[in-house]
This record gives sequence, C-alpha cells and structure tokens, in this order.
Amino acid sequence: MSNLFQEEGYQLMGAAFEVYNTIGYGMAEEVYQQCLGIELQLQGIPYETKHPLSLRYKSQEIGKTYVPDFFVFAAIVVEIKSVKELASEHEAQLFNYMRIARQPVGYLINFGHKDTLQWKRFVLSDLHEKKEN
Repeated sequence: MSNLFQEEGYQLMGAAFEVYNTIGYGMAEEVYQQCLGIELQLQGIPYETKHPLSLRYKSQEIGKTYVPDFFVFAAIVVEIKSVKELASEHEAQLFNYMRIARQPVGYLINFGHKDTLQWKRFVLSDLHEKKEN
C-alpha cells in the first residue's frame, strides 16, 4: 500500500518545488495556496481547493466542517503551511482531514522553511478496513 498514488505524489511535489523555487520561502500561506493552484493548473494536474468536509457520526452529520487546502487527483489530501518547522499538530490536522475524507494518502507541505521545501507523505492503511454500523 505504500506505493499508493506514488506517481501522482511525484507530480504534486514537482509542482510544489516549482512554486518554492520560483517565489522562495516565508510568504503568507495564502500566497502559496494561490500559487500552487496556478501551478497545478499549468501542469494539468486535477485538483479541488478548499473543498469542505462534513464530519459524520453513525451516518448523521454533526455540523462541523473541515477544509483541507487541496484534493489532488481526487485522491490525495494536501495541507500546506508556511512555518519555520512542521509540528505534530500540523500532522494531526492532516490525519483528521484524511480520516474525514476517507482518503488514505496525504501530503503536508511547508513553504516556510528557509533552506528547502519541507514535506511529508502519509499513508493511513486502516481507513477502509473497518466500517462502523
């Protein structure tokens, strides 16, 4: 399962590196969201941005919505940051989005790191193994 959407991930990260190499580090997160959206479009990579997710409990919506930065290839959840260093709460945020969207692959991308684009790929193997009644 670790190879799940691997080629799509390479394409996503190619677009992210292009944005980082073009405008550098440390700008506002919104700037990177807009630039990455443009780059994904230029490279012909299908994506949705700011698609709201509704949390459900036993088939009932609980009224709380979550909004990840991107869905890429209709399968990969992407959360971007512009911070000095990624932290565990950023990972937890992405994990929540992945679980709510029921998508096993997610990328956490940080444009705020000085020396290089920071990123992490996550695969949650338990998403489709167990269903609640």
